[in-house]
Order: sequence, then structure tokens, then C-alpha cells
Amino acid sequence: MISLDLKNAGKHSNFHGLLKVFHIDWVMFVSAFLISIAGLITMNSFTGENSYFEKQTIWISVSVAVFFFVSLFDFRFLRRTAVVVSIFALSLITLGSLLVLGSVAKGAKSWFNFGFFSFQPSDLVKFALIIFLEKYFSRRHMEISNIRHIIVSGAYVLIVFFMVLRQPDFGSAMIIFLLWLGMVLVSGISKKHLLIVFLIGAVSFGGLWFYVFKDYQKKRIVTFIYPLSDIRGAGYNAYQSTIAVGSGRLSGKGIGYGTQSKLKFLPEYQTDFIFAAYAEEWGFFGVILLFSLYAILIWRIILNAYHGATNFEILYGIGLSILFMSHFAINVGMNIGLLPVTGITLPFMSYGGTHLLSGFIGLGILMGMRRYRTATHRNVMKNEFLGL
Repeated sequence: MISLDLKNAGKHSNFHGLLKVFHIDWVMFVSAFLISIAGLITMNSFTGENSYFEKQTIWISVSVAVFFFVSLFDFRFLRRTAVVVSIFALSLITLGSLLVLGSVAKGAKSWFNFGFFSFQPSDLVKFALIIFLEKYFSRRHMEISNIRHIIVSGAYVLIVFFMVLRQPDFGSAMIIFLLWLGMVLVSGISKKHLLIVFLIGAVSFGGLWFYVFKDYQKKRIVTFIYPLSDIRGAGYNAYQSTIAVGSGRLSGKGIGYGTQSKLKFLPEYQTDFIFAAYAEEWGFFGVILLFSLYAILIWRIILNAYHGATNFEILYGIGLSILFMSHFAINVGMNIGLLPVTGITLPFMSYGGTHLLSGFIGLGILMGMRRYRTATHRNVMKNEFLGL
């Protein structure tokens, strides 16, 4: 009896030892994984010639495996200026190559098509931008009151912004802008400089409207202001999406019984409008459950950022949370008719290998940073970060 207990104790100890090797925040991981499963279930509720479920199952499996693999690395090498500059330069080269060699899909040259799979560089470029900005602001957070650093960081980001907008990918370009704005705000920008930033943004938007935006992009924005002005044209997707969300009511129609999505009235139900498809079948209670999972995910990311070893790790976690929150807010907003349709995916839930893989890689990097975090200087780092 004693020997059996010793064996069980040994197995129990080995299991806990294996868990400690990864240093995983299991609450965060389970939240992201359950969101992915919710998207998978929503895709599986459609019958006919639909291979989304099978492909997404493979992508989830690969992404989870990559998450655990990435979490084993020590990412302190990212603090090196040469490494960060190389990552930023590689991002620009990739985006430049995309404009020349990319495949056109739905009017945008946003993908590299390799035949057996497609790759969207903008998803990984967003993470490269987080690394670049965290490196920049982690060394200048005490000088952030100097508007020069805001202008310089904005100039770097503007290059990426216009290269993505040139594809044209307005949704990803907006995410890139929000990433920069969020990182600037948490770095301690003054209210006066914040006003200047917004004025510059307003002037820039005016220039984009008259000289950059395509006609269909203008139509989407006009449709946002007057949603019933073009129901059969530019406003069709948003109109069908709001119908799907509203028809779910409290408890939903049940898995596989979403008429708007199942009968194909709702377009792109597996990517841009998967939230509407989910809300139609799961209802208000299901939406509350989904929102709770996202809230837990963001909370755990911010909590891990708070315990970061240096400002570099803190800013990475904050940037990651800004990225996911921006995607979530824009996607849900366009699904319920509060924001124009921009083609932004719902993190961990929408169909697609690139965004799913990059999302889990982002979390894996955070877990790699968690391995060498220190609690000893937490208050010192907090005061330093806040400029107290």
C-alpha cells in the first residue's frame, strides 16, 4: 500500500514538474483555447460542402503545439537593438514584397499564395510592431513627455501603416494605428500632446478620405452613418449581421439552427461575421459567456505584464492586450452595426491559420517572458514605469 502511494506520489510530482517546465498561465491558455473551440463549434454547425471545421481543427492543434514550444524560449534576446531593427526591417521587406508578389483576393493584395496554403503577413507584422514599440518606449518612458519621441515613433509606424493601407487593408491599418496610440498612451503622454495627436489624426483622416480611400471603403463608412441607405449593396453584410445577432434573443436558436448563417444570408460567417453566427445560435447568454472568456484572457495578459521583469516585458504584455482588444472591439462593433465593416477577424475564434497561429505565438512569447519574471522589484518597476 505504501509502495503504491509512493508510486502515485512520484507520478504526481513528475506531472507537476512537467507543468513547471512550461511556466504556463493555465487560466489564460484555457480561455484562449475555449474561444477557439467556440469558433470551431460554430463552423461545424453548417452542413454541405464545408471544410472549415476540419481545417480549423488542424490549425488549432498546430497553434497549441507551437504555443507550448515557443513558451520554452528565453526572449531576453529581443531587448537587443540589432534584433529589433532586424525584425522591423524584415517586416518592411515582407510588406514590400507583398505589394509585388502577393495574390489578389476580394480586391486586396494581402496574401502570399503558396498553393497548398496562404499566408497573410500583416498578422505577424502587428506583433513585430509591438516588439519595436516596446523597445522604443521601454528606453524612453521617462522622456515621453517630449513630443519628439511621439513624432519619431509615429513616423516609423506611419511607414507600416501606409504599406498595409496600400494593399488595401483598411482594417489592419486601423489596428496598427490603435497599437501605436495605445502604446503611446500607456507610456505617459501628456494631455496637451494627446490633443495634438488627435488633431493630427483628424487631419490625416481628411487626407485619407480625399486621396487614399477607395470608393468601396468610402461606401462602408457612409453606410455606417446611414445603415439603411444601401441595404442591397454596401450595407448588406452589416444589415444581415445585425439581423443574425438580434434573432438569437436570450437563449439562441441552437447549434446548427441559425437560419441567417445556415441559409447563407450572412456572408463570411466563418471569418468576419463569426460573432453574428455564434450569437444567432447561442443567444444573449452565450454572448455573455464568450465576453467573459475574452475578459479573462485580457485580464490574465495584463496581470502577466504587470509582473514583467522589466519595462520591456511590461510593454509587450500591454501591447498584446491592446492588439486583442482592438480586434475584439472592431469585429464585434461591425457585427452589431456600431462600426463599419473592415474585414477584421475575431481573435482565436475566426477561421484562418495565420491569425490563429500568430495569436498563440504572441501568447507563447508572453509565457516565455513569464519564465524569468521577478517579483522582487515589482514596486520599483511600477514606480519607474509610471514615472513616480
